[in-house]
Amino acid sequence: MNLSQGAVHPVEAPPLQTEGAGNVPLPRVRMKDLQGLPGTVGGLVPRGCQFLSAAVALAVMATTTDFPSVTAFCYLVAATGLQSIWSIVLGITDAYALLVGRRLQNPRAVRLFAVGDGVTSNLTFAAACASAGITVLIGNDLGSFGKNHCTEFETATAMAFLSWFAALPSC
Repeated sequence: MNLSQGAVHPVEAPPLQTEGAGNVPLPRVRMKDLQGLPGTVGGLVPRGCQFLSAAVALAVMATTTDFPSVTAFCYLVAATGLQSIWSIVLGITDAYALLVGRRLQNPRAVRLFAVGDGVTSNLTFAAACASAGITVLIGNDLGSFGKNHCTEFETATAMAFLSWFAALPSC
């Protein structure tokens, strides 16, 4: 069998750039601190937004008396509870790393954070979509706004969407 092999040609290193008349070589710049990485300020701020919006959604939904009657609302409570726990744990980890001066750029840790963010944000998004659908059904199609806590349901759904939106950069 005749397979083609790629040819490797030697490549010369690019010349160092020089600055002005002193011919002082410029250091090569690498982008090591991407926004949203764990252990940076850009990673701590979205964590705080995730936690606050998920906690508000959870608190608003838990204060209504008739949310357990609808499965989508129970799912929203469970998803925002998980999102708030995940966000506060990683927020504390980010704050600790900032206070100590360490960077959490271990590939395994970053992978764990990314997978966890992906799972929790997808759960929150699915719960917010389901809750939004039920809220529209109750409010518009059934016309029973006065009998239910529709404003609380809408507020909790909106806060769950905000929590999902804040989790997107870290995924």
